[in-house]
Amino acid sequence: MALREQLGEDIKSAMKARAQDRLDALRLLSAAVKQREVDERITIDDAGLIAIVEKEIKKRRESIAQYEKAQRQDLADKEKFEISVIEAYMPKQLSQAEVDAIVGDALASTGAKSAADMGKVMAIVKPRLAGRADMGRVSALVKAKLAG
Repeated sequence: MALREQLGEDIKSAMKARAQDRLDALRLLSAAVKQREVDERITIDDAGLIAIVEKEIKKRRESIAQYEKAQRQDLADKEKFEISVIEAYMPKQLSQAEVDAIVGDALASTGAKSAADMGKVMAIVKPRLAGRADMGRVSALVKAKLAG
């Protein structure tokens, strides 16, 4: 089943179960998908939905940091719950060893030697890791390997 169809089914089951918090989180994700479809006049495929999920998770993590800084644990907990609900649409995350191996392959295949070559390495790494690893951490890893 496509992720988009799964999202619709999950919304229906949350409605039937009267799980309001879960339903709210799923509806926010669904709204983000529909907004992108309308804005770009496209139909979102699984890869596009994963990109939207990543973006929504990133937004919520930033909100959590702000809420905790403002000592609003109730709002931070709500955001954490939403992350737990929408993470179900992400593919299985790769281990650090698998990420290291992919980055190592990319460094070897591009012959990258300095930070100026980071763009070449990321161009190879990003399609292979998109949705399966935190790209911020991958970028930091590539930068560290090129610096050292």
